[in-house]
Amino acid sequence: MTDSPFIPFNRSSLQGGEIEYILAAIQSGQVAGDQTFSRKCQQLLENYLGVRRVLVTTSCTHALELAALLLDIKEGDEVVVPSFTFVSTANAFVLRGATPVFCDVREDTLNLDECRLESLLTPRTRAVVPVHYAGVGCEMDTIMDICRARGIAVVEDNAHGLFGKYRNRPLGTFGALAAQSFHETKNITCGEGGALILNDPDHEERAEILREKGTNRARFFRGEVDKYSWVDAGSSYVMSDVLAAFLYGQLEKWEQIQAKRRTIWHRYDESLAGWAEARAIRRPTVPDECEQAYHMYYLVMPSLETRSRFIAHLGEKQIKAVFHYLPLHLSEYARQWGGRVGDCPVAESASDRIVRLPFYTDLSESDQDRIIEAILCFA
Repeated sequence: MTDSPFIPFNRSSLQGGEIEYILAAIQSGQVAGDQTFSRKCQQLLENYLGVRRVLVTTSCTHALELAALLLDIKEGDEVVVPSFTFVSTANAFVLRGATPVFCDVREDTLNLDECRLESLLTPRTRAVVPVHYAGVGCEMDTIMDICRARGIAVVEDNAHGLFGKYRNRPLGTFGALAAQSFHETKNITCGEGGALILNDPDHEERAEILREKGTNRARFFRGEVDKYSWVDAGSSYVMSDVLAAFLYGQLEKWEQIQAKRRTIWHRYDESLAGWAEARAIRRPTVPDECEQAYHMYYLVMPSLETRSRFIAHLGEKQIKAVFHYLPLHLSEYARQWGGRVGDCPVAESASDRIVRLPFYTDLSESDQDRIIEAILCFA
């Protein structure tokens, strides 16, 4: 990647055989879903994660929607989600009529605060959706114990966390279901895409049906039925094989991609440690039991005013840094559920102070030098 006058927050790049595989998919004459490259992606992910089934989807949002359908979420149900997350985490369940119950996050990792979880559960709670923020695992032992004791499903939103681990176990393999993202901003990308991870075999057959517009088309193509028909209420969540071809080109190179991102992350962390400590600026926390996915590098500033000055300072030097989520419980749409200032104080504070630095696989050493130099001269 060549250096440029302007350093963006994110930039996608070719890492392997993406173009070659797209041409192969087109030349095969089969570019709809569930063709050669879709199957290759699914098998690679199944092998790495050690799970029975992975289904690639059109987005992580759609994978979460599939999870809500599989759990038969309906009006009157409650689903616990962290307030500090992207809207899709809640939206997938709200679309089925559920009420989102917003949980605050931990001060250190910005993950769902497992210590607050039990107090939010009611007889109407049907699911808990932990989000592995920045690819650092939530405290899954505690979350799973709480939910098992009450018969509540766990759906992992693992949009940030592919190739991360918690206690040596891959993220996305704890809950009955998990959703993965291959959006442009993620480590592994095809522009727009996702995957549903099925850890409970009871969901496998129905997941295929719901993903294929409510038909048993997958069974037909396997020769298990002589015709396929409408058997359930589903939608179209199947990824085109053209996108899957691009995705497979990236997945094949996942170890090289992760190695590059690991180097970038640690270079930020080591270079900024003294500067951040002297200014009461917090760097990311990765607990000992977690192996992070190297999805992002962020800083938590002392105040909103400091963050605003910091982003403006980098902007003047042609470097794009961004803030992150606004707390969902305070959003305009969430007013109907009575969210108030003070309900999730950690999420509210983090939202005002967090800033994400440019972070992408092909960020050059010289561009990162420029970013670090600009940061170190911020007063």
